[in-house]
Amino acid sequence: MSKDVPLSSERETAKAAFLEARGFGDVRRESLGGDASTRSYERLHRGDDSFIFMDQPPSVETAPCPPDASPEQRAALGYNALARLAAGRVDAFVACAGWLNAQGLSAPKVLAADAAIGLAVLEDLGDDLYARLIETGTDEAALYDAAIDGLLAIHAAPAPDLLDYDGSTWPLLTYDDLALKTAHDIFVEWQPQFRDITFDDAAIAKWEAIWAPIRKHGEAGATVFCHRDYHAENLIWLPQRDGAKRVGMLDFQDAVRAHPAWDLSMLLHDARRTVSPEREAACLDRYLAARPDLDRTAFLADYHALGALNIIRILGIFARLVTRDGKPRYADFIPRLWVYLNVCFADPALADLKAWFDRYVPVETRR
Repeated sequence: MSKDVPLSSERETAKAAFLEARGFGDVRRESLGGDASTRSYERLHRGDDSFIFMDQPPSVETAPCPPDASPEQRAALGYNALARLAAGRVDAFVACAGWLNAQGLSAPKVLAADAAIGLAVLEDLGDDLYARLIETGTDEAALYDAAIDGLLAIHAAPAPDLLDYDGSTWPLLTYDDLALKTAHDIFVEWQPQFRDITFDDAAIAKWEAIWAPIRKHGEAGATVFCHRDYHAENLIWLPQRDGAKRVGMLDFQDAVRAHPAWDLSMLLHDARRTVSPEREAACLDRYLAARPDLDRTAFLADYHALGALNIIRILGIFARLVTRDGKPRYADFIPRLWVYLNVCFADPALADLKAWFDRYVPVETRR
């Protein structure tokens, strides 16, 4: 193909050829748009059947993290390597989906994929996202109970070093000290550009001193497969299935080995919908009742500390989406995150972190 063909036309030609070669040339294509990532989706229709077509151009993301990369090499590669994100790689999605399905859970089955060009046809799990169902009046209790059961099933399985499914392999890297530091440092990098505040050298030094032991504990407790984006916009209700299979799971390609509290924070500190204190308590009780091997007090301390880190990470990401990427709608989610963070601050073990915010982040900017 001529090099002067516009990229959009070239990409469309590649997509049409992919579908034709894999037996999907006769489908009707319906655009579903994209999300905060660089992916986009279509629904493919053939008679009464439908499928999801995922498009993740491999060249639009910085490189993922090689398993043996040094901190310096990760910094040179960019944000995805620092944070241990999969850079949207289709082979990561295929390998993670295969592992989740092998545990008896419900990830979309991969019907066709080409990692080199970043395209895949997936099972269509439908449109019954948790978030939309709850908005229209569905009782959230059964949905959240099932979501907890899904996490329990994930956490009960040994977390492999390498995910391997149908020719696609992907390393399950640890959410390590550098990735956790990258996560919380997004806040101090982007919050000043979102609100009129500054952090001097003393503030940054105190910030690092507060987080260092939390990161160390988080890395030491990294023992389970972590979905990493486990919340109501990425969970689909499948009531016709049984048990934890009723939870359809999406957007898991960034999975890592992490502390089990991480995905609980993603679910219960949901930026896009308010999870009540009562629902949070019920979910934590359900999880801990099924995990008698855990010390409740110690686990909840980890949940508050890593939950605070996760919330602060999301605050930084949303500030970046608003200020750098021109996506103002993410500002609407930010007040909810401050409410969650204040709940975490109620844990006496986070007194130093709370004091840092009280000194350096004025209350009037927490909105």
